[in-house]
Amino acid sequence: MKGEKQAVSNKPEREPSIRATISFPTELYQTLEGIAKQKKVSLAWVVREATERYVADKWPLLAGPQHD
Repeated sequence: MKGEKQAVSNKPEREPSIRATISFPTELYQTLEGIAKQKKVSLAWVVREATERYVADKWPLLAGPQHD
């Protein structure tokens, strides 16, 4: 309608995701949980961040933008 302001989202648009189920040894899982708690982020965020860094390290030409 005329004169109404539209809300602008500050959230960046995300690429479509694929959900995966991954099993970790208990000790590694507990370490990842501790990192997530310390950083105040989700366990999924820690795993994605670690995976992105691993790929960037192993195959730098394939790595996309980093999410720090």
